[in-house]
Amino acid sequence: MTLRETLAGASKRLGSRWFGTARNDQSERDEEFWALRGVEFEIQQGERIGIIGRNGAGKSTLLKILGKVTAPTTGRVEIRGRMASLLEVGTGFHPELTGRENIFLNGAVLGMAQGEIRRKFDEIVDFAEIARFLDTPVKWYSSGMYVRLAFAIAAHLDSDILVVDEILAVGDVQFQKRCIQKMESVATDGRTVLLVSHNMSTILGLSTRCMLLTSGTLSEFGDPETVIQRYQQTFYDAALGRSDLADVERYGNGVARFTSIKLVPRGQTGDILPYPTTGCDMQVDLDLDAKEDIRDATVAITIYDEMGTRLIDANTLIKGQAVSVRRHKQARISFRLHDLRLKPDLYTVGLWIGVQNSVDIDGVRYATSFRMEARKEDVLYTAPFPGPYACAFESRIEAERL
Repeated sequence: MTLRETLAGASKRLGSRWFGTARNDQSERDEEFWALRGVEFEIQQGERIGIIGRNGAGKSTLLKILGKVTAPTTGRVEIRGRMASLLEVGTGFHPELTGRENIFLNGAVLGMAQGEIRRKFDEIVDFAEIARFLDTPVKWYSSGMYVRLAFAIAAHLDSDILVVDEILAVGDVQFQKRCIQKMESVATDGRTVLLVSHNMSTILGLSTRCMLLTSGTLSEFGDPETVIQRYQQTFYDAALGRSDLADVERYGNGVARFTSIKLVPRGQTGDILPYPTTGCDMQVDLDLDAKEDIRDATVAITIYDEMGTRLIDANTLIKGQAVSVRRHKQARISFRLHDLRLKPDLYTVGLWIGVQNSVDIDGVRYATSFRMEARKEDVLYTAPFPGPYACAFESRIEAERL
């Protein structure tokens, strides 16, 4: 049990004494909830394990148990070797201490000796890219700086096992790439990596095996591509043609929320098509509800293939536009994707509003999905060749007739 959980439990018991809530507490205890149950697996040295699942599936709980942050109610965990866990942003950091001081503090929390930290110090600072702010208290660091420093310390500890939660999503794209390269390097050296992520491309590119958690149980464990396909299919089935976003999984601070999405396929002359076909335009209409004032935010849409690979990104920042909405007001944001040459298949649309490299306001990874149908020439002449994109092209043949 963590210190936070212990204090929360003590506060609850004190509240029951003062306000007479003991009966409610009893009813809550009578209703059991298992974050994980019946989960059993074995991981060999040097494996890279991706862990996926919906929100609340038990991914973070599993990592906390493996990292000995939380003890299992029943069962046991056997770990051979030294483990470095990176589960929450800033875990082990003291806000009043500088980056330099926190490197030594966090390194000690992770089990590094002072001499080892000194030997690794320059590598950690270079990897985290915080040299300019090394002697600044970390309370002034951005979330991205926190993550860079925390990952740099954990990754440079000479551990046998590296456990990393979703927090890499906070960093910028270039840093995420370096993190992935570092984890690949760690695994090449014979160390084991466990990674929780909602980014299927990262899981697919890094993992040797993939674990799917469903409502606290281990439902799949094996080939990453097979496991990811089955996981993605559950979202496609639920999201196909969806427009209302009231009950979707989302992340962000919730200051504003997407409430609906509408896809309108259009022909080259602007006419509405009965369904999207390769080469059509796609109009995407989004409704947004602001709970607080929003200023100078960016709205983005992303189209993914069935393996979760990002195929198309469009955002208002590229066009030099910013989204500002007053508290308790609504906004409509529309995109028009021209000549959408995706091949016939099933695709998912993700949404995001926030401030680039700063804050996530609302993100919906599986907002809706659509099926791209074949063009007339595909039906008449040949089935599409493999790949997600149908490039626009012309061809000419010059040859004597046989």
